[in-house]
Amino acid sequence: MNEPEVLNEMLGDGRGRTIAVVGLSENPGKPSHYVSAYLQQHGYKIYPVNPSIASVLGEKSYASLTELPVKPDVVSVFRLPVMIPAIVDEMLVLGLKDLWVQQGIVNLEAAKKAEQGGIRVVMDRCIMVEHRRRG
Repeated sequence: MNEPEVLNEMLGDGRGRTIAVVGLSENPGKPSHYVSAYLQQHGYKIYPVNPSIASVLGEKSYASLTELPVKPDVVSVFRLPVMIPAIVDEMLVLGLKDLWVQQGIVNLEAAKKAEQGGIRVVMDRCIMVEHRRRG
């Protein structure tokens, strides 16, 4: 978990990479919003996953990963640690392979289950910070 090569592979070069953002908020002051806006500016296609909103950052919002029109390259999570196991379960059913859990959010049991199911996990790291760090 959190090995530099895994971070680099998940981030790719941005072009053509898709990221489902679970818990993306309409509030520009929330990390999920400004981090997702940053990703868009760097070539990533984001798919908001938030059943409470219709759209955000110019993208249609989906109620769950199951409803997405594509299989995203990465599932980026901005939800409480208690929500991570259900997200992992949904990823396992859908065959999604890369889980990025935002800085400050940790659920080690969910991470272990994900990894046992073949999902690569980055946890407690900011995807924007890691992208910037790569230069």
